[in-house]
Amino acid sequence: MMLKHCVLAAGILLLNTIPAMAGEGTIDSGDTAWVTMSTALVMMMTPAGLALFYGGLSRYKNLLNTIAMTLAAYCLASVIWVAWGYSLAFGESGSPLIGSLDHLFLSGIDIHSVSGTIPTLIFVLFQMTFACISVAIILGSVVDRMKFSAWIVFTILWVTLVYTPVCNWAWGGGWMHKIGALDFAGGNVVHINAGVSGLVLALVLGKRRGYGKEAMIPSSVTFTALGAGLLWFGWFGFNAGSELAADGVAASAFMVTNTAAAIGGLAWLFTEWKIAGKPTVLGLASGAIAGLVGITPAAGFVTLAGSFAIGIVAGLLGYFGVTVLKQKLGYDDALDAFGIHGLCGIWGAFATGLFASPTVTEGAAGLFYGNPKQVMVQILSIVGTIAFSTLATLIVVYITKTLTGGLRVEADHELVGLDNALHGERAFEIE
Repeated sequence: MMLKHCVLAAGILLLNTIPAMAGEGTIDSGDTAWVTMSTALVMMMTPAGLALFYGGLSRYKNLLNTIAMTLAAYCLASVIWVAWGYSLAFGESGSPLIGSLDHLFLSGIDIHSVSGTIPTLIFVLFQMTFACISVAIILGSVVDRMKFSAWIVFTILWVTLVYTPVCNWAWGGGWMHKIGALDFAGGNVVHINAGVSGLVLALVLGKRRGYGKEAMIPSSVTFTALGAGLLWFGWFGFNAGSELAADGVAASAFMVTNTAAAIGGLAWLFTEWKIAGKPTVLGLASGAIAGLVGITPAAGFVTLAGSFAIGIVAGLLGYFGVTVLKQKLGYDDALDAFGIHGLCGIWGAFATGLFASPTVTEGAAGLFYGNPKQVMVQILSIVGTIAFSTLATLIVVYITKTLTGGLRVEADHELVGLDNALHGERAFEIE
């Protein structure tokens, strides 16, 4: 009897170690578990991490409006993605510019569909979280002054007309993929795309009333620091999860992500301490985010040494971008979406062409590993993203203004605060 039980147990164990076959691929339970967890981590980054980070940076009278617009962006992008966004980004079309409409409302995708070694439904969800946070990042450029209704329309149009094409170019078999551009987790697709779009939208909206004349103090640096911690935590799913497998490259991406964030935070902190005389919590949190942005396109391609270089430059670039460049050029990028995501995303995409190492990912080599051509490929992808994001966002802005009667809130609403004027709520009771 004991022998029978042992044989039965061994059989069950053997069955559990054999990958399940489904569709045209083979499901690996370890890869599926890792990408499922990564999806949850990236999901948390928008309605929790970014909402707190941006909410704390906004003024007290607009804190809830900032959180509401972040949550609305997540909800809208989630629906758009499964309705038509995924199909436009990843549907096979043969075009180098956009996907197809073959998978509208996930048509043709069911529980048996497989992408690589994971269920396609998990791949859809993982990619959805990137679309969600990308459009939410843009909000950082325009808090305190954009109509809620205009933000809703803008979100729908931007995800459809701006995000999905760039996603297709880099990850869906489009022209960036064809020329060999390296973007592991979203340097072009997420950060340059969103950062440049945020700057365009901010320039069209104009400056906040009183900008440059009155202090615009963050409502809660505590919220921002907590939000930065959640973003940092979620970024491990963002970067290491982009390998779509539980393997050595994912482990390396995990390591270099944490290292770049840490060194980016320190670079910003000590630079600020030296120049401004005080090491601020806000600076430390912002530097960590700058490091995370910088390492994103390179995470699956660079060694630990590369992550140090990328993190240091990202921290310095972020600091000077928000303290020097913005003041010199005079634009009102309210929460520095362009200063951190745009500039550090550009640096990260370029640096990938310098530090990509075939010891991490076979076939991926940058300038310092004998392939100077990769730098030019990376520059071409960066320029292409900037040009398209600028033009396409201007078109989206024009359509949004036409449909909503204008982008900007009324002057008295801006003065009183959008929490009370638009939502009838208050985050704090101020005596």
